[in-house]
Amino acid sequence: MVALLMASGAALILALGFTPILIRSFQTRGIGQQIRDDGPQGHFTKAGTPTMGGLALVGAAVAGYGVAHLRSGAVFTSAAALVIFAIVGIGSVGLLDDWIKVSRQRSLGLKPPTKLALQLVVAIAFAFLAVYWAKVNTNLSFARPTLLNLPHAVYIAWAVIVLVGAANAVNLTDGLDGLAAGSSVFAFAAFVFIGFWEFRHIGLYHVGPALDLAVVAAAMAAAAAGFLWWNAAPARIFMGDIGSQAIGAGLAALALTTNTHLLLPIVGGVFVIVTLSVVVQVAAFRLFHRRVFRMAPIHHHFELMGWPETTVIVRFWILAGLCTALAMGAFYADFLASPVGRLLTGG
Repeated sequence: MVALLMASGAALILALGFTPILIRSFQTRGIGQQIRDDGPQGHFTKAGTPTMGGLALVGAAVAGYGVAHLRSGAVFTSAAALVIFAIVGIGSVGLLDDWIKVSRQRSLGLKPPTKLALQLVVAIAFAFLAVYWAKVNTNLSFARPTLLNLPHAVYIAWAVIVLVGAANAVNLTDGLDGLAAGSSVFAFAAFVFIGFWEFRHIGLYHVGPALDLAVVAAAMAAAAAGFLWWNAAPARIFMGDIGSQAIGAGLAALALTTNTHLLLPIVGGVFVIVTLSVVVQVAAFRLFHRRVFRMAPIHHHFELMGWPETTVIVRFWILAGLCTALAMGAFYADFLASPVGRLLTGG
């Protein structure tokens, strides 16, 4: 519990303090967001807002995790280090994408094939290290390792899909001030609970580094909350691809290392909905030459319906909270159905 408090406290303070420094530095250097021509008209006023604020978020989270290990007897675990690797690795791809945008003064950064290739490099490295270094459980499971045991090759492919998919899902969601950051606070908070609960019932979940994974989640949740202070509408800084991709990678890596792969779509329900809206829009246009939404991702659809931006954001945050509550309820229900849960409840 002390480690969780140390990690979250340090990450929150660092994100709150470092983000305004980035804002001033980027304003001085003229580093600002380029707005896509095909986006909502109301977003053109945001052009020039400092971006790449994800540097503060990721930096604060990593530092917060390190601070938690300054206490006596603290031990770094390979699984938690691997989650940090995913966050920093995928985040670095986003940083490169952001830098191309701001340095060349255009709204498009890396070409999609190049971006995907770099993400795959990091994801494949993560998957191999997860299997052969961190020795994660390779069961495909919802909470307890009771479902199908995946061969190593299949697990590696699955882990790559989950990691790259989650990184891009959060990236798609990062289209309104504070939407992705606020939603991610709920999602990471869920993994704080999951990690701590698995630590308390290690014999049931068989996740040795569960507490250390909860520390990573606590650091990311607090860093996202600290960054949100400056990113909330009207945003004084955007997180950029470095922030959104790092958040997605962190959520996926935590799901894979805590062995809650199939719970991730519920925890990150907002990100799933946003991604599906894009898939549906593209499929409908290519197959039927018609649009389902006025604009995709779906949060822009609601903007064009006349909802104020802050209304869209807050309602999506509420949805993110509901998804977290549903995920935690399902996780706990699974625990109650276990032999340990039945014993404790007298069932």
